[in-house]
Amino acid sequence: MSGLLAPYRVIDLTDHRGQLAGMVLGDMGADIVKVEPPGGSVARSLGPRLAHADATESSLEFFAFNRNKRSICLDPDSPADRAALARLLGGADIVLDSGPDGALATFGIDQAALVELQPRVVHAVCSPFGLGGPAQDRLATDLTLAALGGSVALQGSPDRAPVRVTVPQVWRHAGAELAAAALIAHGRMQVTGEAQFVDLSAQCSVTWTTMNAMDAWAVQGFDFERQGSVVQMGTTEIDPVFACADGYLIAMPVGEVVEPLLGHLLGLEIVDPRWLEEDWTTWSMRSRMDEPILVSREEVRDALVQFFPHHTKAELFAMCLELGVTLAPVNTVADLLEFEQLKSREAWWPTELPDGSHVRAAGHFAQTQPANRLERRAPRLDEHGEELRAEPPRAPADVDIRDNGTDRPFAGLKVLDLTWVIAGPASVRYLSDHGAHVIKVESALRPDGLRRLGPVRGDIAESWNVSHFYGEFNAGKQNIRLNLKDPRAMAVLKKLIAWADVLVENWAPGATARAGIDYESNRKLNPDLIMLSTSLMGQTGPAAGVAGYGYHAGGMAGYYEVTGWPDAPPHGPWMAYTDVIAPHFIAALVTAALDHRRRTGAGQHIDAAQFEMALHFLAPEILDVQANGYCATRLGNRATDAAPQGLYPCSGDDQWCAIAVETDAQWRALAEVIEADDWARDARLATSAGRLADHDAIDARLADWTRERDRYAVMETLLAAGVPAGAMQRSSDLAADPQYAHRGFHKVHVHAEMGEVPYAGNQFNIAGYTAGPFGPAPLFGEHNESVLRDELGLPEDEIQALLGSEAME
Repeated sequence: MSGLLAPYRVIDLTDHRGQLAGMVLGDMGADIVKVEPPGGSVARSLGPRLAHADATESSLEFFAFNRNKRSICLDPDSPADRAALARLLGGADIVLDSGPDGALATFGIDQAALVELQPRVVHAVCSPFGLGGPAQDRLATDLTLAALGGSVALQGSPDRAPVRVTVPQVWRHAGAELAAAALIAHGRMQVTGEAQFVDLSAQCSVTWTTMNAMDAWAVQGFDFERQGSVVQMGTTEIDPVFACADGYLIAMPVGEVVEPLLGHLLGLEIVDPRWLEEDWTTWSMRSRMDEPILVSREEVRDALVQFFPHHTKAELFAMCLELGVTLAPVNTVADLLEFEQLKSREAWWPTELPDGSHVRAAGHFAQTQPANRLERRAPRLDEHGEELRAEPPRAPADVDIRDNGTDRPFAGLKVLDLTWVIAGPASVRYLSDHGAHVIKVESALRPDGLRRLGPVRGDIAESWNVSHFYGEFNAGKQNIRLNLKDPRAMAVLKKLIAWADVLVENWAPGATARAGIDYESNRKLNPDLIMLSTSLMGQTGPAAGVAGYGYHAGGMAGYYEVTGWPDAPPHGPWMAYTDVIAPHFIAALVTAALDHRRRTGAGQHIDAAQFEMALHFLAPEILDVQANGYCATRLGNRATDAAPQGLYPCSGDDQWCAIAVETDAQWRALAEVIEADDWARDARLATSAGRLADHDAIDARLADWTRERDRYAVMETLLAAGVPAGAMQRSSDLAADPQYAHRGFHKVHVHAEMGEVPYAGNQFNIAGYTAGPFGPAPLFGEHNESVLRDELGLPEDEIQALLGSEAME
């Protein structure tokens, strides 16, 4: 293998809970050895499935997330296989496992025994709730974790049950996060010289997908609630979903969208010439501020409602590229395969499925040097057992332990943050949370847009500093104001580029080149710089210039199509969904690039498109539509292969409990708990197929049983009987969740204007170590003087001249 992680070997013991981690590390060049039990990993039994393949080779989920791995089948009851595993572990740099019990335990190997085999090993375990605490052994599924972690409460129409993303997402988030966690822990091993144990909670990973809702209740005194497809833009709520000729479209009913379309609107006589008299460049601002406008918000939305059905999604996207206006199609999984931007960036990797058919799989999740590669398709069970048994013992990769004076892996690392909104700032927070010195650049002309979005504590009209949406993703950073239209500010920025080890930016593609701070220019200032550029569509391709936010990308990347109800328009996941997928990958990419630079001295430029990273959370479904012709769509909370599954009403105002029956045995247990003897006797309901056919009637009866019961009582009653269940929780519930308290998830800091506020902690814990954030979010321009003096060492007269100038507005 070649790649950023070429020297390392990973022993992958995960089942479906965490298997994506090994794929991420393998794509970056690590040697991944998939250790499976007799009969194969349980992940091989999961759908979607191939119709004409051996049972252990038919899972498209397994095929999607186990490429670039070798498989060996080992039996815990065999002394020879136990010895073979011990030999593999002795040469491992990283060991991945699924918990809470883990596959290692079946071989009688605990953490102490593992460290005896490899004293500097990184052992990373992914489990539903993390290890220890009152919820450790709680039965969990994708649906129940989505409810307990907070995302379900935010999604769906307020007049129906809350909804998850129909395509299971929880273990995909947790798996991608496990890759980042393992690499960060590996970095910590390099500064401590000691083995590392990583404990990742899938529930916490779900909570991080809720973005500004994570600590909303503690900051503003109330929870955010689901509101269909409506998104909040400052003080304005906007519904961006519109019907078009062959589906749906994401577009903002704002002046920046209307003005380029005026010719079309007039030509179809949808609007009258009065619209030409409106100043569309300021219309959006004036409408938000309730200032005089010639055309009302209602008229604008109605005009777009009339216009879009005249065109298909493809025609509207072509219009988007031609006119420079963001009209984002709500793509189906099938549409993605025809999306020209992905073809132009060679984002698909051709591969052969076990039944002999040829398909395109989600390819690179970023463009790096060395490049991510497809070296191997997913392995057949024990395909490499013989060669792995015959290999001589391997020693772990050489590591020079470097003392940075702390136990923080990124202590001493200097990071320049030129990002805003969600994906970029959230990605950079990984670095500051583990010791990096991060300087974030803003200006009054281009402040981070999150500073005007809730939750807020205080008066957002009076201060740039009271948004906790901004605070959550920028905690622990320093902040400097630089008006980059001023040459003196650009000179300071270039000094910061020379100062930095890492630069992360999410400007529009081409903007850094126009400013003279593209990677080639920056290399002249700083030859070993690691620069990561993240944008919606990537730095190249016909759609590179498409501007927008995560909900635009969420529509284009397929997530609106799979969220909501089959008889209603798509609702979409909460807020900007691709913005919470990207940080898992970006954290892993930057950490791997730092390790590669440590070994080779080479910096690099990473092109990380949110669109391409998001494809991997639909990777099995992309294979399914090609292999089986099934195009994943929104099904509310139902599954395609198990029933009943749903959110059921409980006592209290808008309180719900998720119930997710996955096996026939769980169905029988559910029937016994609710005393439904007729269900137990009904042969039609004995199988998933029968229950799927009768889902409506089952739901109605289950709702009758749950409606008068407390949501937590429903959960505990069903869990005690072996039926997966999870109470729907909001941020107010998570603030009091005993499992979160056990994990020390919330970090409280005193903010200069907001007072004492909680910040979301990490999705994973490392034993014997406390991660950040190590301080509150910065005030706007709080560190102007200290950055100029302490980091750049500018003369005092130059500092004072800058501080009083337009350069630092």
